[in-house]
Amino acid sequence: MRIVLAIALTLGATSPAFAADGPFLSMSNTNFVVLLGFLLFVGILLFVKVPGLLGGQLDARAEGIQSELDEARALREEAQTILASYERKQQEVQAQADRIVAAAREDAAAAAEDAKAELATSIARRLAAAEEQIASAQAAAVNEVRDQAISIAVAAADRVIAKQMTATEANKLIEASIADVNAKLH
Repeated sequence: MRIVLAIALTLGATSPAFAADGPFLSMSNTNFVVLLGFLLFVGILLFVKVPGLLGGQLDARAEGIQSELDEARALREEAQTILASYERKQQEVQAQADRIVAAAREDAAAAAEDAKAELATSIARRLAAAEEQIASAQAAAVNEVRDQAISIAVAAADRVIAKQMTATEANKLIEASIADVNAKLH
């Protein structure tokens, strides 16, 4: 391949030489001198093995690029592993947050039920206390009405008796009462 390249370059460089005037193989022909200088330059490059050195440098550069690609591939795989780990952790955290929210909702519902039960108990106690107060007020009102009825009946009976009773009958009743009390006390 190197030889083919050298021949192609030589033939490409000698094409202007064929267009020159006069004998080609003479040292007075500048095109021939340039051709000889070029061939000598190419020969020196081949002798010093410049194409091999260039190939070696290109191979070293290709190996460096390949190692960088391998390192980049490894870093990419590591990044994907870390990303998957973070996604898993994010899902776990989301699941834990969902569980916390569900537990909070359950606690709130239980607290609401407890509050409802306490409210119902409090209302029942207050109703019972109010009913007791109403019953007590009713009993007091009934007693008051009875006392007033008794007072009115006694007053009415007093008036009726006072109108119908004479002084002698009153004295007889007083003496009978005194005798009755005297008999019960002794």
